[in-house]
Amino acid sequence: MKKIFFLGLAIVLFTACQTKDKRYTQQSPEIETVKKAIKSYNDKTYDTSIYADSAKTFFNSNSKDNYMSSDETIAYHKANDENYSSRGFTSNDPEYEMVVTDDGDTWVNCWLEWKATMAANGKEITIPIHLTYKFVDGKITRQVGYWDSSEVVLELLAIESAQKVSDSIAE
Repeated sequence: MKKIFFLGLAIVLFTACQTKDKRYTQQSPEIETVKKAIKSYNDKTYDTSIYADSAKTFFNSNSKDNYMSSDETIAYHKANDENYSSRGFTSNDPEYEMVVTDDGDTWVNCWLEWKATMAANGKEITIPIHLTYKFVDGKITRQVGYWDSSEVVLELLAIESAQKVSDSIAE
């Protein structure tokens, strides 16, 4: 009887360990949604159907109060698009992972390469970018992105300065 009891207990414990939810994966529906968001950005279609109505976007933000809504994020991208003759995430070694936190929150992290060509002078700029997305009920509720924008900012300042010099010579 003891053997049967211990065998049953061992089976229960083994089964319980086998049915544990994944806390980390590189393949999930949420990762596919993020890939769709990246494609939407690259195609300039700005599909918001994958975002919750209350989604918040934080780009290079150091404040929980400095966020954009989905509509504001689209406007941000469209305004920046004017600076580039081409831009987008490359297919050069992208990495995606989904994690479930101890609190049960689902996040997808990705590390990507972004490449752009400046419209005014044709200069190419390549920047590594980290994006992370929080999901609730299959929708993105929070998007956070970090990258070093200094090369783009310096190039835009140089273009503006050159234009001012050109304008003053023409007068």
